[in-house]
Amino acid sequence: MLYAFSCSRFAWGLLTLGTGLLFAIALFFQYNQGMDPCVMCVYQRAALGGVMLAAALGWLAPQNGLVSTLALFGWLAGAIKGALLAKEHIDYQFNPSPFTKCSTIAEFPSWMALDRWWPSVFHPSGDCADASWVWMGLSMPQWLMWIFVMLAALAGLFIVVKFKKTVSSKL
Repeated sequence: MLYAFSCSRFAWGLLTLGTGLLFAIALFFQYNQGMDPCVMCVYQRAALGGVMLAAALGWLAPQNGLVSTLALFGWLAGAIKGALLAKEHIDYQFNPSPFTKCSTIAEFPSWMALDRWWPSVFHPSGDCADASWVWMGLSMPQWLMWIFVMLAALAGLFIVVKFKKTVSSKL
């Protein structure tokens, strides 16, 4: 049953919509609440965008073994990278130091210069140490870390289910 769900357009569509909603929430905070994104926020947006692109790829061809496998591993990679970035961001917020400050300039690779291609979304202008937004006792990067960890766990579960099914069907 879980295997069938993981291979459905519905599952990939939920992931695409969910990550799209998180992206829209980030833009809401930026443009409606006046919370300028720091460089770590921008990097976490890029990781979320990676999960969203992987989800869209999976949605396009959920029954294609190669495409869905690439989408699953893209989802997992984006979620793990996002969790690691959120963890680093949390450290900037709660262990501020004059010796370790986050950059004010995004350093994307030249082949993916998101800050130049789409500055309204990926140009950093905030402070990484700012923890002014808190909801239910957690700052934004703390929420994002748990969201990314849950996304990685789900991707891992779907990968295990897929490969168990593949192995059992070959036996």
